[in-house]
Amino acid sequence: MHKIYTIFFLLIFSGSAMAEAEYYDIDPEHTFPHFAIDHLGLSTMYGRFDQTTGRLMIDHQRKNGFIDIKIAAVSISTGFAKRDKHLRSPDFLNVMEFPDITYKSRNITFGDNGTALVEGDLMILGVTKSIPLNVNRTRCGTNPLTQAYTCGFEATAEIKRSDFGSTYGLPNVGDTMKLWFEVEAIREK
Repeated sequence: MHKIYTIFFLLIFSGSAMAEAEYYDIDPEHTFPHFAIDHLGLSTMYGRFDQTTGRLMIDHQRKNGFIDIKIAAVSISTGFAKRDKHLRSPDFLNVMEFPDITYKSRNITFGDNGTALVEGDLMILGVTKSIPLNVNRTRCGTNPLTQAYTCGFEATAEIKRSDFGSTYGLPNVGDTMKLWFEVEAIREK
């Protein structure tokens, strides 16, 4: 009989813990990963990726969650078609062999006023490195246009592209890349 009560308790407890977790799907129309990199020591080149998918979970009670993002490398855009074609080539992103850039969190530490530090793994060119994301802002609420409960996030990071095997053009094309992630995610029903 004791075994039955233990199983019943575990089922109820795990069900109530699950109720606290909220799952969200990345809104690809309102998610904007972009970057900046030095160009020839003369200027800063900016670019973005136009195709992002993924899912995240927030557990407010336990103050944890996860992030799982996939960016289509082929969707890189710098506003100049010839440069974008070169960036898709084996010299840089090699999109035919490595079509996806991914980020998967391992731990999230929530701070005050919507901030957080995300520890996770970024994969570019098939190479995975531990890269922290600084979430500078989180805002959640009902989208007045769709009536869907939505959260918006602004996160930043900095990487060295050579750490991922992208060395073409060094040192003329910078090694350090600043990354920004403007994300909107819609809560699953």
